[in-house]
This record gives sequence, C-alpha cells and structure tokens, in this order.
Amino acid sequence: MRYLITGASGMLGTDLQKALAGRDVTALGRTELDVTDIDAVRAAVAGNDVVINAAAYTKVDDAESHEDDAFAVNATGAKNLAGAAREAGARLVQVSTDYVFRGDASAPYTEDSPRDPISAYGRTKAAGEVAALAEHPDGTYIVRTAWLYGEHGPNFAATMLRLAATHPTVSVVTDQLGQPTWTADLASQIVSLVDAEAPAGIYHGTNGGEASWFDFTRAIFEEVGLDPDRVKPTDSSAFVRPAPRPAYSVLGHDAWRTAGLAPMRHWRQALADAVATGAVTPPATAE
Repeated sequence: MRYLITGASGMLGTDLQKALAGRDVTALGRTELDVTDIDAVRAAVAGNDVVINAAAYTKVDDAESHEDDAFAVNATGAKNLAGAAREAGARLVQVSTDYVFRGDASAPYTEDSPRDPISAYGRTKAAGEVAALAEHPDGTYIVRTAWLYGEHGPNFAATMLRLAATHPTVSVVTDQLGQPTWTADLASQIVSLVDAEAPAGIYHGTNGGEASWFDFTRAIFEEVGLDPDRVKPTDSSAFVRPAPRPAYSVLGHDAWRTAGLAPMRHWRQALADAVATGAVTPPATAE
C-alpha cells in the first residue's frame, strides 16, 4: 500500500505521518503540492493506493473576505484529489469540519444531517464534501472533525497555556459546545478506517463527550497543574469576530459502529494522554 498525505506539514498532517510510520508514505506540504493545480494533483496521486487530504484553507475569519481563495483550496482542491484518486484506483480521505452545520442543534449531529453552514469557511468545506463524493462516490471517506489541538501547530490549548504564562486569569466562553479532539487520536482513527476497508461515506472524527471552551480550558489547566479557577467564564458577545461560530458542534459517531469500528475515546482521556506524552505542555514561565 502506498499513501499520499496532502497538507502534510500541518498539525494533523504531521501526526498522520507518525501514525503511518514504517509504511510507504509520500508527505507533501502546501509548498510541495498545490491542490488547486489539477495536473500537479494527478501527478502526485498516480501510483498511490490511499490519499489523505489534510490540506485546507483554515483561516476562518479571513475566509469571510476571501471566500474565492478558500473555495479554491477547500472545494476545488477536494474535487481535484477525488477525481485523481478515482483515476488512479485509490481511496480518498477528505478531512472536513463541524462548520458544515449551522450549530443550532440540541442533540449531536448525525452523519446524514443536512449541511447548513453559516460561514464562508463552512460553505467552502461543505462544497468540498459534495464535490469529493460526486467525483469518487465509491472511494471517498469524508471525516469531519472539530476543535483540534496537538503538538505540531498553533491551536487553542497552546494559546490558553501561553496566556496563562502572562495573565493571572483568562476569560473563556461557556456558550459554545463541541468536542476537543487530539490530532494524534484523529490520525490513528483515520488509519484504522483505511486499514479496515470500511464502506465509503461520512464519518465523524471527534473525541467523545462534549464540553464548552470554558470546560476545556479548565481541564487543560488541571492536567498541567495550574489552578483551574484562573479560568473565568464569559460568553461569545465578548469576542466578536468576522465569521460566526457554530454554538453547538457536537457530532454523533454512529457510522463507526455501523462499520464495525470503535468511535474515538472521550476527550478528557485524550487530553490526559496528550499532556502525559508532552503533546500539550505549559510554557516554562507559567505558574
């Protein structure tokens, strides 16, 4: 089996390389493969059995004023990779997002819940899902994820711990709910999905349970030995941004069970391991 990882220099891409260690892997970052270039994509995909697309335009706020740029990567790029994978007889894993949903639900979104994005980023990722499934319906996995953190890139957990080093308290919103997801867990889950030759379709790649950003931050502080009472509650009105955020981003995991695979573990267990292994660490000056 030969594997191609696109977006390989990012936080998830780096953990995917670790999860596939010892296998025949080609890992291409953004500077090495422009997924909007169909000829370059065809050349890169040729000869591979599995393509994992972790390339994405993820600047959620910038996408509001640069939707065409986001669409080129998130939608056209996904279409290009799906078409090239079909031509090469390869399977595609297209990494997607909770932002394809409106975020006003009161129960976890199922894999077949209607897409209804409220941001430019969400629209472009939803378009990428539709395009990839249309191009290669029998060989595409859509793996939606959310609230990613990990060792190899900027993320919420790292930001909170950096703030803890210089601020006596941090204010974090309580009115957005989701599933903190460790990229190492997601990478392993994607590899398990491919290894199992599971049915093509949509899967939700998030750790289990649910939390607010406030809950998540308190847990981070607890795990690294900081006082969780330094985390103060606030709401989204205190952090107005160009792109609206889904208020409810909890995803259901029925597709894993249907495919005979275990869903990802609870987010709290994953966080404890992330801290224990050094994937999440406080700055040396934090007190």
